[in-house]
Amino acid sequence: MRTVHAVTDLRHAVRGWKRAGLTVGLVPTMGALHDGHLSLVRAALRGTDRVIVSIFVNPTQFDNPEDLETYPRVMEADARLLAEAGAHVLYAPTVAEMYPLGFATTISVRGVSEGLCGAHRPGHFDGVATVVCKLFLQSQADAAFFGEKDFQQVHVVRRMAADLDIPIRVEACPTRREADGLAMSSRNRRLVVPGDRDRARVLPLALGDAARAIAGGQPVGTVLAATRERLLAGGFSNVEYLELRREADLAPLARLDGQRARLLVAAWLAGVRLIDNVPVSVAGV
Repeated sequence: MRTVHAVTDLRHAVRGWKRAGLTVGLVPTMGALHDGHLSLVRAALRGTDRVIVSIFVNPTQFDNPEDLETYPRVMEADARLLAEAGAHVLYAPTVAEMYPLGFATTISVRGVSEGLCGAHRPGHFDGVATVVCKLFLQSQADAAFFGEKDFQQVHVVRRMAADLDIPIRVEACPTRREADGLAMSSRNRRLVVPGDRDRARVLPLALGDAARAIAGGQPVGTVLAATRERLLAGGFSNVEYLELRREADLAPLARLDGQRARLLVAAWLAGVRLIDNVPVSVAGV
């Protein structure tokens, strides 16, 4: 595996692959890798001939400076994991490489970026759309691989690529979970106080129970209210959102009506913001 830090070096590698008729996959990350990220690398290796993994802690998508400062950075360990997984290039640009002096462009995606995380993290999805657009153009990848844990982000990225006519296939891969059901996330390692991990497992349990209750015909509002109370009683300090949305376009749903739906949540535990989502199964859909 090669590690490159400059766009010119990345494009040089890609030009060689393209001349040889090879397809290119991209896995954008912010590092602090876990098996969820590695599952995306494995999906990219199955779906394309050469795989680039980017590691860039993108400052423009953080609405909280302290969150940016404390985001885990373990580049050497990440590089070892990627080499073992079979990635071909690690692209690790600096902030100056991504946002050189005079940089003045921001991409904003309306609609799917509104509500949910977009309502609670001002500017977050503008930062995501801008940096992902740059990564798509820098890598000239044929396909990009994202995790469904960040379900709203997948919608934002797909909309951005479609609207800007970027010729790339955006693949959404299933959420990977820990043995206790908690969705894999780099933020999980910040749950360091004894008992926090035990309390965190309430999130996937409550979410799964709520999805089954809604699929079983119980009123959506009643189920969501009870689930909020369960999370707060289980040790969470705040439930930012807990909503039922249509899978196709993230439109809010008050009832299923035979539509493919997702139940999405963001909640705080011990100063750590955890997000998750699950499909709500409907017979015949």
